[in-house]
Amino acid sequence: MNITLQANKLKIAVLITLIVILPLTGCAKTEVPTAAVENEKNLPSAEPAPAEGRVLLEHVVNEAIRPVIDQNKVPGMAVAVTVQGKRYFFNYGIASKENGQKVTEDTIFEIGSISKTFTATLASYAQALGTLSLSDNASKYLPALAGSSFDRISLLDLGTYTVGGLPLQFPDDVTDQETMIAYFKNWRPAYAAGTYRLYSNQSIGLFGYLAARSMDEPFDDLMEEKLFPMLGLSRTYIRVPQDRMGDYAYGYSKDNKPIRVSPGVLDSESYGVKTTAADMIRFVEANMNGSELDETLRRAITATHTGYFKVGDMMQGLGWEMYDYPTDLDRLLAGNSPEVMFKANEVSRLAPPLLPPQEGVLINKTGSTNGFGAYVAFVPAKGIGIVILANKNYPIPARVKAAYQILTALDSQFGLTSAR
Repeated sequence: MNITLQANKLKIAVLITLIVILPLTGCAKTEVPTAAVENEKNLPSAEPAPAEGRVLLEHVVNEAIRPVIDQNKVPGMAVAVTVQGKRYFFNYGIASKENGQKVTEDTIFEIGSISKTFTATLASYAQALGTLSLSDNASKYLPALAGSSFDRISLLDLGTYTVGGLPLQFPDDVTDQETMIAYFKNWRPAYAAGTYRLYSNQSIGLFGYLAARSMDEPFDDLMEEKLFPMLGLSRTYIRVPQDRMGDYAYGYSKDNKPIRVSPGVLDSESYGVKTTAADMIRFVEANMNGSELDETLRRAITATHTGYFKVGDMMQGLGWEMYDYPTDLDRLLAGNSPEVMFKANEVSRLAPPLLPPQEGVLINKTGSTNGFGAYVAFVPAKGIGIVILANKNYPIPARVKAAYQILTALDSQFGLTSAR
């Protein structure tokens, strides 16, 4: 064995010890576990750690992230990592080219379809409260759809994109609730419910819309006034308030024009959440260990990890997409490929559904708007997770590869034991 290889192994051994045992400060910041977020001002401060620990962890993240930024000309990116309850933040570039404001963990990004995981959480919470059942027909909660195809389509079908072929987007002439209802009344499935999966904003958008109707409150209000506060997310919004607009990053289009998401029918439910890396990593931790949350909400979050169908190696939960863990990069890329995301795929029903907690599972979700790209992945049994938020819609394979590189470093190189 040559001297260089021996030195690299020694460096990794030091990194294992410092990352797993010691919290970090500086460019990579650390916070106390999510359990204390409800009263954030009274949280104890983290102990400082040796600068070497910070530098080594930063090296792992930089090796994965900087090439992605450079190759895709991403203006700004916020990365958050959680390791068995400790949070670390790595911030790159700028939130706005116009004023040069730097990205921080409190910069607000659009997360696109990762919003669907919040929608799924609300619907699951509604079921836990007893205001709906996933087995109910969709038309039960919207009488205007009585007599339509939605008499034979369940809420679960909507939440798992297995209604029979609802497309990704609405046609241009669907502009409000009236035209939305008319569209759904006239729509006819191409496949029997529960047999094919076609990823669809319409499908999970209607899922969230009906969940809110079952709770007799508008969807946006339920999210901002109930769900986000219950999760301890103080900087997560559907509608960014005026006094936080200065923290709201500009996304950048393919021709590098500043852009933010445009309003649309069922936009809040399917791609409307704006949040920060600091809040999003809290949500990841709540999904891995919600022991300090309201009991009903904790059960609702856990239920979103139920596996209902498989497409190849990917298991479809509510909002989340899951893989047996450990997994390899090729499987993860295949499950996040255009073939799975944009084409109808025959599903294998898991009967009975695969109930959580599952010891060996990686849970993930991608999200994009025209000017933003995001990715979240976590392994509950290991207590590790990552959030990557960017103000450019760059290719999904680059996001998945970077996250996988960091997570496998945290696990295989650092030898983490089960967090449970």
